[in-house]
Amino acid sequence: MQRQLQRLSIPKSTLDYWVKKLRAGKPIESLRKHKPVDNEKMELTRLKRELAEVKMEMDILKKAVAYFAKESR
Repeated sequence: MQRQLQRLSIPKSTLDYWVKKLRAGKPIESLRKHKPVDNEKMELTRLKRELAEVKMEMDILKKAVAYFAKESR
């Protein structure tokens, strides 16, 4: 389920809130305040997450290169 939440960019806390509301007998209409997420917005969110991951990987690689360059001297 975590994978689907990530794919839809829905925090687990939001899903927990929705489930709590439904179990309390609140009608589904009370949950419709949230705007539907279109494919472009989902793709943008995914790409931003991927970019952040790649930046982090690049930082790690830069540090590794600097470390091994220091070792070889």
